[in-house]
Amino acid sequence: MAVRLRLTRVGGRKNPIWRVVVADQRSKRDGRVIETVGHYNAQTDPSTIVLDDARIRDWLARGAQPSDTVRKLLSIRGIRQHDAP
Repeated sequence: MAVRLRLTRVGGRKNPIWRVVVADQRSKRDGRVIETVGHYNAQTDPSTIVLDDARIRDWLARGAQPSDTVRKLLSIRGIRQHDAP
């Protein structure tokens, strides 16, 4: 089973808020998730990025692969994939 860190959309119409989740890569974007590890809102100034660093590092250590967008969010927050214990 390939596990990914990716975004799932919540919020209303024309008001997207994104959750950072751990999910099987075969599930749909807003489908079944394993765990929610943060959220992201690009409409605030500055953008709101809230991440559970410990849980993300744990999932990265287990082999979870972040999507391109989540990889950018992690780099903004100072979490690198090879830093996982």
